[in-house]
Amino acid sequence: MTTVRNFKKLTLPDLILNRRGTITFKIILALFGIALRFFFRRIETVNADVVPRGAGVIFVLNHPNGLIDPALVFVALPRRISFLAKSTLFRMPVISFLLRTVEALPLYRRIDAGEDVSKNQKTFELCRELLARGGSIALFPEGVSHNSPKLLPMKTGAARIALGAATAGDIEVKIVPVGLFYTSKTTFRSEALLHFGEPFVVPTIKLDEDGQPPKAEVKELTAKIEDELREVTLNAETESEIHLARLAEEIFASAASENPNLGEKLDFLKNYVGENADPELAVRLRDYDARLHEFGIEPEHLTLAELTRGFVVYRALLQTWILIVLLPLSIFGAVLHAPAYQLCKLIAYLYSRHDADDIASTVKVLAGMLFVPLTWFVTAIILYFLSGSWQIALASIPFSFIAGYAALYSLEEFSEMHGWAKAIWLFLMRREKFLRLYVERRELRDALREFD
Repeated sequence: MTTVRNFKKLTLPDLILNRRGTITFKIILALFGIALRFFFRRIETVNADVVPRGAGVIFVLNHPNGLIDPALVFVALPRRISFLAKSTLFRMPVISFLLRTVEALPLYRRIDAGEDVSKNQKTFELCRELLARGGSIALFPEGVSHNSPKLLPMKTGAARIALGAATAGDIEVKIVPVGLFYTSKTTFRSEALLHFGEPFVVPTIKLDEDGQPPKAEVKELTAKIEDELREVTLNAETESEIHLARLAEEIFASAASENPNLGEKLDFLKNYVGENADPELAVRLRDYDARLHEFGIEPEHLTLAELTRGFVVYRALLQTWILIVLLPLSIFGAVLHAPAYQLCKLIAYLYSRHDADDIASTVKVLAGMLFVPLTWFVTAIILYFLSGSWQIALASIPFSFIAGYAALYSLEEFSEMHGWAKAIWLFLMRREKFLRLYVERRELRDALREFD
């Protein structure tokens, strides 16, 4: 029987209107929701409807992308949560304020110099009390953010918290595995997915004489958490294997939009990696990748072979005309926001130099939330002093926003059109070679059907 899954593309209201809390909390939620919606072109969920109500819930997640992971979880999970965040973050300006506002709890790690891990006992007790009241927490059992193509070994903290809460309270405690997937985790305007796995009940056990869960039960539950997380995440031995899987997915999807959402994209990647593709097919893919790279095009660009030359030229001129019309506004928006953009890059660089985890993308988001609106207000103040008109100054704020959005749209389109321009040149000037690549894409697509 085929399992019916719920795919959903999250809108801005989904991200900022799904929580209760103080005014400060709601403001932070709205700011993060707006910032992440701009940072990511698309945010989707798979099976978010499985999250239980009326029970203590522990969300366990993989940790591939520094502080972007908890920020995304904060706005996209269907329940209000408390976080366990590494204690060193509570000493960082701005970030520490945000963590306390969203009721995050410190986690003391041995890998952080000078930290007293015995303080974790108090944190674990607070987690158990929260879960016993039917609340929810989010944990990253790997312990650290990383760039590994597969899950790291699980820490035991999540299992110990879960077992302690299930035993201490009168409410059922459930664990929900959530896989985080990014098409390009640090790239502006990439895409993000939260894949929810089936919840499972934490067993009620007898605590030892120290009031702690026995090691055997902790080990068993930790193994269960790891197994369930593997079901909702992409795991490979090497980055080259991931790269080849992504190429295979692009070839398969580009011909007829077979994978319209991120959930199906992830499914294909997992199938390709998990089923150990034929070595001969892998060689063909690598050779094909090299030839596409030689011309600077992607598999999707070869769809031009299905169109007439006249229609290709017409579409190119139409898209170019739109960008030409927007060009003055886009240039103004790009120049206006250039200082804020460069400051974001600088601050992200400085932060990432002094932290073991990859937090550059998160710092870019935080800095952007500060410097972009600041740019609008500074512009308004300058216009007020130059013109003496508060109406002009006030009108400049929405105008600055529109100009910035026009610049963002134009830059995305220019980046997209760069590859299409190369493909159009190849299509018009070296048609025979273009058609050979198109035919080979079709043959490779047929060979990849088994991974769908």
